Parts: sequence; C-alpha cells; structure tokens
Amino acid sequence: MLRLTDIKLPLDHQDADLTQAVLSKLACSAQHLKQVSVFKRGFDARNKHDIQLIYTLDIEVDDHETLLAQFANDPHVRISPDTRYKFVGQAPKGLTQRPVVIGLGPCGLFAGLLLAQMGFKPIILERGKEVRERTKDTFGFWRKKPLNPESNVQFGEGGAGTFSDGKLYSQVKDRKHYGRKVLTEFVDAGAPDEIMYVSKPHIGTFKLVAMVERMRAQITALGGEVRFSTRVDDVHIENGQLIGLSLSTGERLDCQHAVLAVGHSARDTFKMLYDRNVYIEAKPFSVGFRIEHEQSMIDECRFGPSAGHPILGAADYKLVHHCKSGRAVYSFCMCPGGTVVAAASEEGRVVTNGMSQYSRHERNANSAIVVGIEPEKDFPGHPLAGIELQRKLEEQAYALGGSNYDAPAQLIGDFLSGKPSSELGDVKPSYTPGVKLTDLSKVLPDYAISAIREAIPAFDKQIKGFAKADGLLTGVETRTSSPISIKRGADYQSVNVQGLYPAGEGAGYAGGILSAGIDGIKVAEAVALSMLENSELDIH
Repeated sequence: MLRLTDIKLPLDHQDADLTQAVLSKLACSAQHLKQVSVFKRGFDARNKHDIQLIYTLDIEVDDHETLLAQFANDPHVRISPDTRYKFVGQAPKGLTQRPVVIGLGPCGLFAGLLLAQMGFKPIILERGKEVRERTKDTFGFWRKKPLNPESNVQFGEGGAGTFSDGKLYSQVKDRKHYGRKVLTEFVDAGAPDEIMYVSKPHIGTFKLVAMVERMRAQITALGGEVRFSTRVDDVHIENGQLIGLSLSTGERLDCQHAVLAVGHSARDTFKMLYDRNVYIEAKPFSVGFRIEHEQSMIDECRFGPSAGHPILGAADYKLVHHCKSGRAVYSFCMCPGGTVVAAASEEGRVVTNGMSQYSRHERNANSAIVVGIEPEKDFPGHPLAGIELQRKLEEQAYALGGSNYDAPAQLIGDFLSGKPSSELGDVKPSYTPGVKLTDLSKVLPDYAISAIREAIPAFDKQIKGFAKADGLLTGVETRTSSPISIKRGADYQSVNVQGLYPAGEGAGYAGGILSAGIDGIKVAEAVALSMLENSELDIH
C-alpha cells in the first residue's frame, strides 16, 4: 500500500472526486488503481469562504514500487506504515501470579484489557461503582442530591473521561501506533467507525458508557476480574519491592506487579503513597474558570457561510495568550455544543469540568480558560502542596457559590471591568445544580485573575465575540491535570519501588482519554515483560 498525504478537495466534493484526485496526483490511469481508503480526514478553515478538506489516503496500485521510485522526492507519497498492534508476549500456562490494576479509567481500562488479551488474568480494583450506577450517582448530584465521594465525575468505572467530550486525539508521539490500537478497541466496543479517520474524533458520554461496559465484559471473558467499590488503602513494600495491597474491604491482596492508574483526583491515595515513601514530586498544573458562549457564535466565527455543515459539525477552538507577566493563559478541554458540569469529588468543594454528547447539539460552547502555575513559584515547599492549593480554591468556590454546590459565576463584561454580576445576559448557564452570580476575583489568586483579564480581550481578536459582555464565566477549574508526578524509570516502574507501575493522568504521564489509553498499553507491556522474565520462560 502507498500513503498519499495532503490531498485537498472542496468541502462539498463528490465521492468520485477523491479517486480523480489520486489519479491526477499519480498521473496514472484508473485501471492501475485497485483501492482507495481514507486513513485521515481533516479540514483547513483559515479561509472561511473556501474551506478545504485534507485527506491522508492509503491506496493499492498494480506496481507500487515503480510509482514510489517515480515520486522518490515527493514527501507526500510514501509506503503505508504497518499500524497493526503486536503483542509483546503471552502468559504461559500455569502462571500463578496475577497482575493488579488500580483504577478503571482509560489508562487502567487499557492496561487491564491488554493484560487480559495476553492471558495474564488481571485483577482490577476500582474504588467507585460500575458505570451505570456511577452515572445515576453523578446525575443525581447534578440534580441536587448528596455528593457520593466514591462515585462521581472523578471516581468510578470509565474514569473522569466518561463525563467529558470524549475527545480521542492527542499530541503525544506515537511511533508504535498505540493510538490505533486504542481507537480499534473503541470501535470494536461500539464507537462510530469515523473515529478511525476524522482528525479530531470524539464520542460523548452516552456512547462511552456502553463501550466501557463491553470492554469490561471482554476483560472478564478472558479471565480478568473487576472489583468495584474497592479502594486501595495501603501498599506493602519490602526491601524496595511491592509485595501487597490493603483494600478498603479489609482484605490483604498479595501482588508483585501493580499498575497505579488512579487518576488525577485520588488525593488520599497520593498522600498514602507519600507516607509510604514512594517517590513523588510536585508538578505544574493550571487553574481558572469555565467560559461559555453561544455555540452559533463560535460556528459563525470559525466557519462563516459553512457554519452548520454536517462534515464540520460544531466548531471548536484552541487559544493561547502569553501575558506580560510571563504567565500563559490557554483554553483547555473545549466542549462544542456541551455543558459545564459539577465535578467535585470531596464534600464542601466546588469543581467545574466540561462535557458533550456525541451530537454536540447543546446551545452553548464551553472551555476552561486557565493559567499555568508552577511549584517553585506558586506552591513551593512540599510535593503535595498543589493538592492543598486545589482544595483551598475549591473551598473558596463552594463558599462563594452559597455553600450548596452551586457554582460562582460572573458575566465576562463584569469580570473584565471588576464589578460583581447581578443578572444574566443572553448566555444561559448550563451548570447544574445551579450558579450564583458574584465576583469571581475572590476565588483565584490575583496573578491568575489579572492574567485571565489580559487574555480574554486578546482571544477576542481571534474569535470575534469571545469577550462579549454577556458571555459567562463559572468557577472554579482546578483539575486540568495532576498536581503531582509519581516518577518512574525506563522500565515504567516507580524509581524506588519495584513492581509499582505509575501510569496515566494521576501519575503525570497522560492528559486525556487517548494518551491515557496509550500509556495503559505501554505499562501493560512492561508488566507483561517483567512477569515473563520472572517466570524464567522464553518470551519468544
């Protein structure tokens, strides 16, 4: 197969135009062209009046070697890489050890799935509930029922990504094509086929729920075991080697290989690990607000006359501003046609996040507008200091919102002019349980407030209307990424505890569903190779 890149066609082209573009590019006749398949499709909307689709194609021709030689100096004609996943080994019969996976978010899900597919029959421990029960608890909280600290947006089967836009793209380097393995497994579990080729694939919450269930069923069918409502309360280490776990059920579970995929909100677990001398460092993260505009405004700004086109869908954006102070403000987790959601996992604290369904048909667009902060400058002195800063900001948001899990909110115009808001404008808040209009400058440090006030007018130069006076800010966004890093070596094991494999967002090695899934695969391979080596069997 040959891979052709940068094939451009108009937005409303016909199917036959794709084949004709290939024939024109290669200067060959139709009789020599056996197959054309789309590997990737994106678009270039820089000219709103002439939006172009950009294709990466895999083609089969009679004599690809001759064609390849003919286009030897053309970087857009190359051999198609082999993106099929290859397992690093298979568990031998009679292997009595079983690896443990702690957490069933995207990272833990793929670590468990890969280990099960290789025959290692993992035991997966999830502190929250199975996904449908967890969904009931989460939606219940949004309807002003009590918060369940063990079953919410952050904790439970599927992880935080279940209640998100379901984005499946990442900027991680992926030379071994692990991302294709993630997408393939998702499609096999019921995701739309288009996620394999669109440039910015997404799934949405309702589709993710059913997919996660099917993937869990595959793990158990292959001999894996999933235990819900089971939190790891302690780790047992002997001479630098993990030897077991204490569980919230009262059980002691012996194990020498454990994937630590707990997510970025497992604050109690981080403290327990720190108390057991597992090496942890503070790392940078970001804080800010959710910003909401009418999705129609974003569509019109990005796509002009083509706004609403079914191929383009709801428009997104990605914005960065470098402030005079040296700080960076950027948009994060943009959710087209979505809602702002209550994402608290601890009582007496308010946290926001964003979510979309697959259709992205809700009235508002939202994203986090956040300021990067650093340990040395903003929360020095202790590896867990970032967690305490997050808690402080979330407690302030809880109090400012009325101490009932309503979120503090403010119109953009009022925020920029430094006065409290008293009534809503055209943009209606999507956050439930509800919002309380107030002065958001009371909820973040002054350096963050001034940076965001500088950034929003700058963003308005890129998206006209971004600084619109009756747009809405809702606080507070603190869970952009983990505030700690659990350091690991080249073998993916903790730098000072053999057998403990820090993984995913919580350990500081991923950001989003796709990168977390990729990291789960990498760590599962490392666990498998270690177990095979320890079994003293030939892994080949």
